[in-house]
Amino acid sequence: MRPEGDRERRRAMVAAQIAARGVADRRVLAALARVPRHLFVPPSLERAAYDDAPLPIGQGQTISQPYIVATMLECLSLQPEDKALEIGTGSGYQTALLAEMCRTVCTVERIPELADAARERLRGMGYENVRFRTADGTLGWPEEAPFDAIVVSAAAPRMPQPLLDQLAEGGRLAAPVGEERWQELVRVERTGGVFRRRTICGCVFVKLIGKEGWPEERE
Repeated sequence: MRPEGDRERRRAMVAAQIAARGVADRRVLAALARVPRHLFVPPSLERAAYDDAPLPIGQGQTISQPYIVATMLECLSLQPEDKALEIGTGSGYQTALLAEMCRTVCTVERIPELADAARERLRGMGYENVRFRTADGTLGWPEEAPFDAIVVSAAAPRMPQPLLDQLAEGGRLAAPVGEERWQELVRVERTGGVFRRRTICGCVFVKLIGKEGWPEERE
């Protein structure tokens, strides 16, 4: 597939699936137009990479649909000097978008195979402002805190307290919270030591596994 064709597919995705549905943050739209989503999905799914749908990436995980990724990033009000924390690296697609928009990105993935593949992929693409950790993401990354923005890419039964604790004054957090089969995307802003919460939309994510999330299922 030729690069020009990929650029056209990204532009079409942004226009028809993202901007047309109300996402207006120009930096979010520009990042989505730059990052080649087809490089973050299995080769067999490249033709579907720019559809507005989640896709499997292995290990029982998915890459989220472009619209929900854009919505989460927009509600974080990201600034160029921000330090962001991502919980759930996955394939690294959202990580790359954050790296386009922030000074520093710290990303945590609990599954070693996904973490290693994402690290190799992003390094190969030239992203040098990303720090990686393989660990329980529900505990955040306290050694790197505080963070101006935190985004959680899997659904928790409740908002993990360690992530709230690691949010800087004026910081914003976006996370899906709710039941296993249906959640609400919640935005939290820390102002004067108070956490102000607002529901953005309904959504469906894979479960956030960890001490402050869902327990790991045993066979």
